[in-house]
Amino acid sequence: MLRLLPSLSLLLLPLISLPTQADDDPAVARGHEIVTEADNRDKGWINTESTMKMELSNAHGDVSVRQLRTKALEVEGDGDKGLTIFDQPLDVKGTAFLTFSHALEPDDQWIYLPALKRVKRISSRNKSGPFMGSEFAYEDMASFEVEKYDYRYLRDEMLDGIDCFVVESYPRDKNSGYTRLVTWFDKAEYRAQKINYFDRKNAALKTLRFSEFKHYLDQYWRPHRMHMVNHQTGKSTVLTFDEIRFQTGLSDRDFNKNSLKRAK
Repeated sequence: MLRLLPSLSLLLLPLISLPTQADDDPAVARGHEIVTEADNRDKGWINTESTMKMELSNAHGDVSVRQLRTKALEVEGDGDKGLTIFDQPLDVKGTAFLTFSHALEPDDQWIYLPALKRVKRISSRNKSGPFMGSEFAYEDMASFEVEKYDYRYLRDEMLDGIDCFVVESYPRDKNSGYTRLVTWFDKAEYRAQKINYFDRKNAALKTLRFSEFKHYLDQYWRPHRMHMVNHQTGKSTVLTFDEIRFQTGLSDRDFNKNSLKRAK
């Protein structure tokens, strides 16, 4: 799902100046170096399966809870594949969401809605829309790929007692809902600890915090809690992972849009 981990067209230029990716710009080179190191440390996991709880909170503090499962498949030379299946409550049970992430091309995404009894393709133009009513957008549900962004190192900074690199990312996808993201990577393990998202008007939109990290296979760090807050609406979404299993034998056959209706 998320390794949780996007530029506007010439007619809709963002309100900030995108950095020129020049070899002689040390901030650009350093930013790319940090993100590449983070990505390299998370290669070779092959596939995962997980169960989790999604808690949706509105501005008044009302909370609704959903239970779901995810499957992910690492794809060499391109973006990863992900499948999300909702189990509870009954009004969303059987909903299945499939993502084929790509490094250089727009991601492919489909969703099966039991009430409609059909598979719907998510248009690239709609990727900034909310995923199942949560504060995560469809584009947030795709895997992180280094090639999707341009980067600039901003500074070193302490975050809740954790020494971090701070890197700004500029989406290359003209359909992204973001002009930029600011990410805090801890220096010890290069894990994303926090991401600030800015909308198409370059206004602060959301903040995602990662916590409760666990170490798997002596190499892979995974946060067991992800908290997304929307600063413009006051809504929030918390994802809490109950279990993450690695190398369970998944293959391409488990990520087929033609079998979304029968996803288990």
